[in-house]
Amino acid sequence: MFEYLVADKVMDESTVTQKNGKGFTSEFSNSQEPASLPHFKLSLKIGTPIMLLRNISPRDGLCSGTRLMVVKCASRVIEANILTGEKAGDLVFIPRITITPTITQLAFEMLQRQFPVRLAYAMTINKSQGQSVKDIGLDLRNPVFSHGQLYVALSRCTSSERITVLLPLPEEKSTTNIMYSKVLLCESKKSSKSLP
Repeated sequence: MFEYLVADKVMDESTVTQKNGKGFTSEFSNSQEPASLPHFKLSLKIGTPIMLLRNISPRDGLCSGTRLMVVKCASRVIEANILTGEKAGDLVFIPRITITPTITQLAFEMLQRQFPVRLAYAMTINKSQGQSVKDIGLDLRNPVFSHGQLYVALSRCTSSERITVLLPLPEEKSTTNIMYSKVLLCESKKSSKSLP
């Protein structure tokens, strides 16, 4: 198991003391983990699936959302195989990068140095868009929150036999697909007006 800790730095220490009345503490910065940032403590081992959080080199297939498999861990780089996209199978190196978090709750700016990855044993429907996966498990105990998301989730799998769906109760075999007909009617009126 390899562990990587984030390195934090506040841009201007004086603004921290002025705005919140307290000094900057590493405990506070380590507790701030929005989805767009790497974790304070990243624990990896060989064979771990990870997902890239930043565009590093789109030309080389290193885009935000790309899934990779860890091959080797070193102090300054992670060696990984790309699992998705046109560059699937390519061996790449992920460096530690400096990230400026855009956390609106903070009254100050800070820099973080860490590998721009998160573990990817599971992912959201939005992050899965455009990717193909061998096996899918969907938790539909709560309905999907946007029209079309269920389609996106189900269409990511390469075979319908490899889809598993968790429904609220064992006797229920469906989920609710909510459609607002007024919205569709408004859209059809707009498109019919634009026809010649």
